[in-house]
Amino acid sequence: MTGAQRPAWVAGLMGLLPGAGAAAMATAVVSVALLLAGRSALAVVWLGLAAVVWLALVAAAAAQLSRDRARWRAYSATPPALTAVAATAVLGTRLSVGGWRWTAWVLLAVAAWAWLVLLPRVVRHWRTPTVGASFLVCVATQGLVVLACTLALVGEASWLCAPSLCLFVLGLVGYVIVLARFDLGQLRSGGGDQWVAGGALAISALACSRLVAVTSPQGPLRWLTGLHGALALVDLIVLGLALAWYAVLVTTELRWPRLRYDHRRWSTVFPLGMTATATIAAASVTDLTWLRLPGELLVWPALLVWLLVAAGSGRRMLPARRQSAAGGA
Repeated sequence: MTGAQRPAWVAGLMGLLPGAGAAAMATAVVSVALLLAGRSALAVVWLGLAAVVWLALVAAAAAQLSRDRARWRAYSATPPALTAVAATAVLGTRLSVGGWRWTAWVLLAVAAWAWLVLLPRVVRHWRTPTVGASFLVCVATQGLVVLACTLALVGEASWLCAPSLCLFVLGLVGYVIVLARFDLGQLRSGGGDQWVAGGALAISALACSRLVAVTSPQGPLRWLTGLHGALALVDLIVLGLALAWYAVLVTTELRWPRLRYDHRRWSTVFPLGMTATATIAAASVTDLTWLRLPGELLVWPALLVWLLVAAGSGRRMLPARRQSAAGGA
């Protein structure tokens, strides 16, 4: 079916795809950060929003797959397609800690399947120099680690831990490969996804925090307690690097302001929320309990930027809805 033959609502739905994945993972991680910061009521609100955006992502992907398969194949070979994996994993993590374990299991299966399908396609069509979205190969992989280890910690799923450790190392290797080819000019001209360079380290730190927890003497992987101290050290190192990226990226935003709306700004929200989440998580599994306060403080910039980007998205969608209505008339 050609673009001219598509109903207006279908075209509009398919147009959501490029930004829906990043919006879903950003909204879900803000919910997780709010929950860890003790803001339960707000966390529930953002969980509901994350679920709605995730369902929109699924609907947009299904619409494109069924009505424009060539376009879907082209999109699925690009790094932004991996936001679907990350969004599903982060939403599953939030549901898992909220008691929705069976739903989280389903989302883990969906995320793992999407990772297996999309990652090889993205790697086969790799382009250099890399940009911020390229770090999603790390984000998607570490998202699986976070969800799998969270399920292991809240239930009987210790068999997930050993594969998670392997995926964690794979995610770090992927990060280094992307970083070695990263276009540093993106720090000056990027549309928002340059923040994923720091967000990928933040979710790696969160994944490491989960591995620290599962290898503790009380954890499901207690037979690997010899790795517990080493993983705690790695957690702090990776978190320190993520915080350094945070400072650099804030500085570049002040030096080269980019105030116009861009759907890639959802990829700015995600690292902001993930850095807060990773900092609070590190405080709970290491001796540096004082990290909890800065982690809680970092939640609020993430929430503020979420609101600003959501407002920009709403303003952008209004003209499209009006145009669709006029076309239907």
